[in-house]
Amino acid sequence: MSAYDKVLEARAADRPQGGFYIDLIIDRFMEMHGDRSFGDDGAIVGGVGYLDRRPVTVITMHRGNTLEERMKRNFGCPSPEGYRKALRLMKQAEKFKRPVIWFVGSPGAYCGITAEERGQGQAIAQNLWEMAALKTPVLTVVTGEGGSGGALALSVCDRMIVFENSVYSVVSPEGCATILWKDASRAKDAAELLRLTPSDLLRYGAADEILPEKGKTPEQIAKDLKKRINAALKEFDQIHIARLLALRYERYRRIGAFWGRS
Repeated sequence: MSAYDKVLEARAADRPQGGFYIDLIIDRFMEMHGDRSFGDDGAIVGGVGYLDRRPVTVITMHRGNTLEERMKRNFGCPSPEGYRKALRLMKQAEKFKRPVIWFVGSPGAYCGITAEERGQGQAIAQNLWEMAALKTPVLTVVTGEGGSGGALALSVCDRMIVFENSVYSVVSPEGCATILWKDASRAKDAAELLRLTPSDLLRYGAADEILPEKGKTPEQIAKDLKKRINAALKEFDQIHIARLLALRYERYRRIGAFWGRS
């Protein structure tokens, strides 16, 4: 598959979203609402539950399933209150020493004028800043399209698992093509340059594991994912939080250096 074929696969309308995997692997999930400032954003779903018997905070981007639901949730594109709700839940997880599990699958942040009026850029920047120093393990799972700063603001983590047919990039291929060549039709060329496929992400150190999908049902994939998440959390249990934060810092310094040379 070409890089752009991966993009199309990641965007498939019938592709299971984060909520699907939460239902299968998290027990007694209780959703929480609101950012304690403006309102609730349906594009971000988060709450607490149990991974086997371990309490965890779980957050996902959610597109919705029907057209009506997708319009209500801005097609999975978060607004500032979504990022602030997520940050509230992550700080709560830090207080109670719960690991944070993120499911990422969205083209990016909502780009409407109302989002800009409510501080979209500041909300994204605040998440990046806070997650870099969050005193609890953070694990990100990229299930589909992880696009633009809207996905990066939810992905500062200690371990990243990417699905075989997912993508992850600072900008969409169409957006990149528009910026570079003033021609969105060159999205295929841009996709090759962006290094957004799972194999690229693994090579440059942005991702740690690729979860195979070929020949597996979504339920089988969920079962494999649960094993990998449990294994990662057991590894984190053996690392003191000060050391974990130092490793997180080194991780993103290393990623930046690799990408700068590419």
